[in-house]
Amino acid sequence: MIPVRGSTFSRDTAYVTWTLVSLNALIYIWDRGGAVFAPGQAFADLVMRPREVVLAVTGKGDPTEMAKMFTAMFLHGSFFHIMGNILYLAAFGPNVEAAMGSVRFALYYLAWGVAAFATQIFVQPYSEVPVLGASGAIGGVLGAYFVLFPANKVRVIVPPLVWMTFPVSAFILLGVWFLAQILWPQDGVATWAHAGGFVAGMLTVLLLGGRKKLVTGETFEEDSGFDDDD
Repeated sequence: MIPVRGSTFSRDTAYVTWTLVSLNALIYIWDRGGAVFAPGQAFADLVMRPREVVLAVTGKGDPTEMAKMFTAMFLHGSFFHIMGNILYLAAFGPNVEAAMGSVRFALYYLAWGVAAFATQIFVQPYSEVPVLGASGAIGGVLGAYFVLFPANKVRVIVPPLVWMTFPVSAFILLGVWFLAQILWPQDGVATWAHAGGFVAGMLTVLLLGGRKKLVTGETFEEDSGFDDDD
């Protein structure tokens, strides 16, 4: 399912969310020399490999490998990989940013990405398979949204019915997304990183005082046009 819009919104401009969307898109295009369906070339040496990070942490490898837990967040393997991430970040990021504040949201986004990669490393510490993408950090955004806005509804597109949108409870949509990462792992996809990011996002909101402290009536409004899409 592809998320389109939520039932609440904030009038505050989501500067960090749109900067992250733009940055990921620009780096993706730069990595491919402008050919969006071509394989990545320019930044292939900046992906994260679990085994190399483990060696670096234990003092047996190159310490710069640890920095790749940050650089790998902004690299993507394919057009569909980055498009999925951008769509989810654009749909859920603005409300989470408004609840947390832009500066704090930016810092937590990076922290969620590191937590996601750390989870993947914990599960597969000897893997040499490259791990890359913003999915883990965005998993943190989804986890935060899950706690902050469980009663919201989200309009989604279900391929191949791309001309129609369907309202789904955020609690159900994101809950199913999280369970799918654990129960139905996909070959070639770092699903444990997704799950780790999601849990990190949930814990962050709880440590900050929960939704009652972060979500105020002055910040968020109901989208009066949400039901018009029926």
